[in-house]
Amino acid sequence: MITIRQIKVEVTKNTNEEIIKKISKKIKVDESDISDLVLEKQSLDARDKNEIFYVYECSFKVKNEDEVLKRNKNNKDLFKMIDKSYIFDKKGTIKLNKRPVIVGSGPAGLFSALLLAEKGYKPLVIERGEQVDKRIESVNNFWESGKLNKNSNVQFGEGGAGTFSDGKLNTLVKDENNRGRKVFNTFVECGAPTEILYSYKPHIGTNKLINVVKNLRERIISLGGEFRFNTCLTNINIENNKLKSIEINNSEIIDSEVLVLAIGHSARDTFKMLYDLGIKMESKPFAVGLRVEHSQDMINLSQYGEKYKDLLGPATYKLTYKASNNRGVYSFCMCPGGYVVNSSSEEGCLVVNGMSNYERESSNSNSAIVVTVGKEDFGEDTLDGVKFQRNLESLAFNLCKGSIPVQTLDGFNNNRIEDIKDVKPLVKGKYELADLNLILPKEVSSSIKEAFTYFGKKIKGFDKEDSLLFGVESRTSSPIRILRNDELVSSIEGIYPCGEGCGYAGGITTSAIDGIKVSEKIIEKYC
Repeated sequence: MITIRQIKVEVTKNTNEEIIKKISKKIKVDESDISDLVLEKQSLDARDKNEIFYVYECSFKVKNEDEVLKRNKNNKDLFKMIDKSYIFDKKGTIKLNKRPVIVGSGPAGLFSALLLAEKGYKPLVIERGEQVDKRIESVNNFWESGKLNKNSNVQFGEGGAGTFSDGKLNTLVKDENNRGRKVFNTFVECGAPTEILYSYKPHIGTNKLINVVKNLRERIISLGGEFRFNTCLTNINIENNKLKSIEINNSEIIDSEVLVLAIGHSARDTFKMLYDLGIKMESKPFAVGLRVEHSQDMINLSQYGEKYKDLLGPATYKLTYKASNNRGVYSFCMCPGGYVVNSSSEEGCLVVNGMSNYERESSNSNSAIVVTVGKEDFGEDTLDGVKFQRNLESLAFNLCKGSIPVQTLDGFNNNRIEDIKDVKPLVKGKYELADLNLILPKEVSSSIKEAFTYFGKKIKGFDKEDSLLFGVESRTSSPIRILRNDELVSSIEGIYPCGEGCGYAGGITTSAIDGIKVSEKIIEKYC
């Protein structure tokens, strides 16, 4: 098979037949000579709102392949198809007497467990939260009643924090070892939509991600793995700077030689326990801010124009700005056709996030608008970033007694509470009107206000007075990095920090890739 890039198809003519027609014209062969078309990559060219194109990279079979390649040798967009299979066949020599233990069943933990299970290591996965079906019940109950399950919520439980999101799979990480391809193929095999293999904005959606997670768990179990839910890591026993065993639920001891920490960015009690044990870690910058909600129709019109606004599905955006105080301001975790959700995981604290189903069926879009913060904001000590997050979340909780505080953009800009106008809140959880200026540090709020004026020039209507803001968005990434060496081992032999929570990823795909990388190192060392 051969691959070709830069095949442009007007979006109203987006069929395989049209793609083949474009290919045949570009390489000068009959359409009937082309077969077995595979879409490899899709992007969107929306620079001209009067004529928007999909741009494809495709692989296909063609008659007289060598002759076609020779005839088109000066065409840099045409080449022999590259094998994108994930292959890992190394094996260590040190005998592993106890099976590996993985803490956390988010994407990092699941894909670490999958590779270990595929290679015969029979990993044990412990998860403080519930299986995903029971977790959904706990989350829905929290949204309806306000009663929080501290160990099973939007942040904790099977599937990790990404389960209650848009299921976005975007990543800028180069995939030279095809780990990302393994992740995507596995998701599809477990029930994700096949278009994630090529889409320019791949997403699964919360409603589909639930079944994908369950099927992935069953695959790991079928390969010899084991899961224990409602099981929290409460201590680690160390001898001579080496892992000896772990304690779970403050009672049971499990001997272990290899421990993968895929704990997620909200495991603050675990961060504290690891810090007290002397495991080397450091604070890291992150971002905090608010979540904004707009009419999806308005976003579609701005991004696609009148001709295409109803043809391309809910539009996305990505915005960045440098404020006059040198703070970076950017959109994060954009959820088209989505909902704002109460994502709290601690009593007396409130944090918001965004969520979309696969269909992105709601009439609103939302995204975080966040500002970078660092040691100059939260202090020099390792856990000061965690304290900073907690303080903001406590202020948000107390402002409306546990309900999500919401404010119009005009009200936020002018420090006053105004009634909601045209944009109606689509929220999972209770909400109340409040002044969000009472939550954020002045440097953050002023940066956001300044950025909205600029963002309104990029997306018409983005800075409309009736746009809705929700607080507080504080869990954009982990405030902690647990240090690891070139073998991906922490300062304690046998402990492997992994994924977003430990400071090595940002989102579903990069976390899953990091889980694979960590397991590769384990397999290279142990047999």
